Amino acid sequence: MTQISQQALELAVKQYRDPYLNKDLYELDAVKSLNADEAGNVKVVIEIPYASQGIAGAVKELVGNAVEGIDGVESVDVSVNQRIYAHKTQKDIASVPGVKNIIAVASGKGGVGKSTTAVNLALALHAEGARVGILDADIYGPSIGMMLGVPEGKRPDTRENKYFIPMQAHGLQANSMAFVVTDKTPMVWRGPMVSGAVTQLLQQTLWDELDYLILDMPPGTGDIQLTVAQKVPVTGAVVVTTPQDIALLDGKKGIEMFRKVDIPVLGIVENMSVHICSNCGHEEPLFGHGGGERIAEEYDTTLLGQLPLHMTIREQTDSGTPSVVAEPDSEVARRYKDIARRVSAELSTRERHLTGSISSVSVTEH
Repeated sequence: MTQISQQALELAVKQYRDPYLNKDLYELDAVKSLNADEAGNVKVVIEIPYASQGIAGAVKELVGNAVEGIDGVESVDVSVNQRIYAHKTQKDIASVPGVKNIIAVASGKGGVGKSTTAVNLALALHAEGARVGILDADIYGPSIGMMLGVPEGKRPDTRENKYFIPMQAHGLQANSMAFVVTDKTPMVWRGPMVSGAVTQLLQQTLWDELDYLILDMPPGTGDIQLTVAQKVPVTGAVVVTTPQDIALLDGKKGIEMFRKVDIPVLGIVENMSVHICSNCGHEEPLFGHGGGERIAEEYDTTLLGQLPLHMTIREQTDSGTPSVVAEPDSEVARRYKDIARRVSAELSTRERHLTGSISSVSVTEH
C-alpha cells in the first residue's frame, strides 16, 4: 500500500479557490480536518464561513476530484458545512438578542426596487442555508407583509403583552409596522417617533437564532434614516440603485450616510439594469448603462449584481411569492442567490463579534 503524502493532500485541497473571496480553503481557515487511513481512505471536512449551500456540491466535487488523483488514494469522503459568525457593529452598539448580523438594505430615493431587493435577498440567504429574518423599517410605506403573502389583517402573536412572535413566511421570520396597525392608518409621525418605533419593533420581537436579519430601511437619507442607522446595531449595508443618473446621485448619498455612522457598505445592487421584452426577449438599457459599476469604483465598494426590469419580478412580488421562491431555478433567482453569497462572503471578512450562537448546514458525500 502506497503511503499517502499529507503534503500532496494539502496541495490538492489548495487547488480549490473560493469564487467570492478569491482565497484557497486554507487561507479561509475552512479546512477543519484532512486525514488518510492506512487503507487509502481520505476524509476531508470543510467549513465555509458564509451562506454557501448553492456551491457546496461544486466544492465537494472539485475537492474530491483533486484528492482522488493522488497516489494511494482509494476513496474520498468530503463533507462541506457552513458556519456563520456574528460580526462587529458600528460603535459596538449592543446586539439584538437572537440575531447575529443585521444587514440594512437602503436606497437614496424611492422607486428603485429596494423592498423587492430586500425580500429576495432574505429569501436567497435562506435558500443558501442561513437562518434569516426580515424587519420592515419602512414605516410610511410598509410592504414586506404583502410581498411575503402574509394575509391582510393578520397580527403577530404576543408574549407577556410585551414581545412579538415574528410571522413565518417562506421560511423567513418577519415583522413589520403593517402587522401592528391597519393599512388604512397613515403614519403621520415625526422623525423621532419613527426611529423610536423601528428600534422598539426590533428589540421587542423574539427573533429565533437568526444568522441574518434584513432591515428594509425607509427610502432616502434624511434624519429618520440617519437616526435608525445610529441606533440599530447594523453589521453592514446594501445600497440599491438604478442606472438612472438621478438615482445614482441619491445612491451616492446613501453610501455617504452609512460611512458617516461607520457602517460598512457591503456593495451595490443595480436594479432595472436592462429591460427584457416579454414578447421577443430583446434587452435594452432603458435607464442608462454602467452606473452601478461607476459608483462601486468611485467608492471602492462592490457591484453585487445587476437585475433586469422584467414584468415577472413585479408580478411575483405583488402576488406574495417573490422570484426566489416562485421560480427558484430561474435566471432572476440565480442572480439573487449569487448576490446573497457575495453579501454573506463580504460580511465574513469583517471583524468578528465574539459572542453569538452558531447555526450550520452540512452536506456530506460518501
